[in-house]
Amino acid sequence: MNDSPWGAPPQTGYWGPPGQGPVQGAAPAGPAYDVQQAQHTRPMPIVPDVPAQGGDQDDDRGTARLSGPPVLDDAWQQTTPHGAPSQNPEPMSDAPQPAPVPQKKSAGRDLGAAIGVGVGLGVVIVASLFIVKAAFVGVVAVAVVVGLWELTSRLRERKNIKAPLVPLAVGGAAMVVAGYVRGVEGAWVAMALTALAVLVWRMTEPPEGYLKDVTAGVFAAFYVPFLATFVALMLTADDGPLRVVTFLLLTVVSDTGAYAVGWRFGKHKLAPRISPGKTREGLVGAVSFAMVAGALCMQFLIDDGSWWQGLVLGFAVAASATLGDLGESMIKRDLGIKDMGTLLPGHGGIMDRLDSLLPTAPVVWLLLVLFVGAG
Repeated sequence: MNDSPWGAPPQTGYWGPPGQGPVQGAAPAGPAYDVQQAQHTRPMPIVPDVPAQGGDQDDDRGTARLSGPPVLDDAWQQTTPHGAPSQNPEPMSDAPQPAPVPQKKSAGRDLGAAIGVGVGLGVVIVASLFIVKAAFVGVVAVAVVVGLWELTSRLRERKNIKAPLVPLAVGGAAMVVAGYVRGVEGAWVAMALTALAVLVWRMTEPPEGYLKDVTAGVFAAFYVPFLATFVALMLTADDGPLRVVTFLLLTVVSDTGAYAVGWRFGKHKLAPRISPGKTREGLVGAVSFAMVAGALCMQFLIDDGSWWQGLVLGFAVAASATLGDLGESMIKRDLGIKDMGTLLPGHGGIMDRLDSLLPTAPVVWLLLVLFVGAG
């Protein structure tokens, strides 16, 4: 909002103010002058062409037009019965203006749908985690494939970047499975093979844009399936399901704390050029909520865990989740979109839910290995 004044209103009307001499179209001095004749002989003003609405001149900031007929001052818009301006206009009445209606804060999404979808996803995740561990690996693989589809589709639509989806989807799913079956070595080998497949697959098309397409493909392979592989690595431990629950719970608590505190107390922007809705107060809320939840999880859920380790873990989760959210906000701003998809009502797309989870997975996996071992 521009806080500077717009400038004083014009001091002259079309015919000019009284006492400053004649201007174009003004009545000449003398008693023989006929007002009716003046109305028929007054020359028309020269009006330049007015551009069509929608350009820069049609903004809503209250600036004066640079073209079009002159605008009369409020005090000179009253006329005599013959159509000439009144020399003694009556002052404008100061009518009381209605008070502005206060606006309520809104999250901008369908809260009911968001809660329903969140509960449904939670049920699927918990059921697959504690009934059949391999089923959860399948859930992660499906989420990876859908996320890759959303990302590559938006790149193609908005930037004409044609990252090959087929090798990414096949290699991404294989990457998650390899991480669960063969550990870190399996994940790295699958990542390398996926990148090679992207390079070869793109060779079947014309060379124009080859470099940007394969670069985007390798980036997508690392950003979505490789980072998601660390969730499968957590699951391989003896208390793997509890480690995954800790990872998911801390990330959700961090996001919830940031939203709740930022919505209620947020005043200072955290990164206004990247994500205007995020505030420093919200970041403090994310760190505080995540550290408390981390202390509880490490003390009561993780074997041989300690509460102080949970404080460190919670702080790291809040930092990585915030950076991940900002990172995808940068991608979406570059693409000129609000959400990556519309698959999840009230949430957007799969990638809009994975933005905080993906960069947090390797952080949680590494800290748990350092604190309590690989299991």
